[in-house]
Amino acid sequence: MPRDKLRGKPKAPLREGTHASDRYVPAGPRPEPDAWVRTDAAEARPASSTDRREQKASIDRARVRAELLDAVGPARADRLTDRIAGAATAFANDRLDDARRTLGPIAKEAPGSPTVRELLGLTFYRLGRWSTAIRELEALRELTGGVDQHPVLADSYRALGRHAEAGALWEELREASPDADLVAEGRIVAAGSLADQGRLADAIRLLERAPRARKVRDHHLRTAYALADLRERAGDVARSRELFAWIEGIDPDFGDVGRRVAALS
Repeated sequence: MPRDKLRGKPKAPLREGTHASDRYVPAGPRPEPDAWVRTDAAEARPASSTDRREQKASIDRARVRAELLDAVGPARADRLTDRIAGAATAFANDRLDDARRTLGPIAKEAPGSPTVRELLGLTFYRLGRWSTAIRELEALRELTGGVDQHPVLADSYRALGRHAEAGALWEELREASPDADLVAEGRIVAAGSLADQGRLADAIRLLERAPRARKVRDHHLRTAYALADLRERAGDVARSRELFAWIEGIDPDFGDVGRRVAALS
């Protein structure tokens, strides 16, 4: 299942002054990618005045309960697992303050739960609270040794102007070589960090080195969009327009690509 299924697939990659806040769902240590949360497609439709059903998220209850047992005991673990499931649904439906209020006390009660630290870190990230997001995601990193949230963590450091930390996380992610979508997100964040430092040429080179594939996937479009944006900012309007037009030819509804093509024509 796609990493961003919980919220619906984002269409526009990072641009200057933006962050990756809506791209990730809690992952945690898991046997296979993207197994932590699931969304029922029938429940994922946008709410309207006549359809107020929430997008439903489910967690691996057995794993979450196991994470909590040593800290709180079996009875309390059952109750907290229910609350964490509710927080995951709140996160999925952009009720971020509800998720934060639920998860904050649980993180203090069971600080060794990767699931709680990850979901709380992502909640703070989407709230734009970079320092607290870093605290939680660094705790997750220490608990699991994983790289699943390195792009989010790096982007939080980037938002604070801590580019050395962002760059180090990109190197770790690149060397770990997880799934292509995750590496692409990390590459886009790393390029954004370079661009923030005025290193546009280095940022462009980093994106140009991204692997190509015969079958174009969403992360290829996101990378191409970020590259087109950087080329425009660097004054290479012709190549920027060419890339935006290529994206539009594949997916006319990809972010604001139609507007970008029109503006450069």
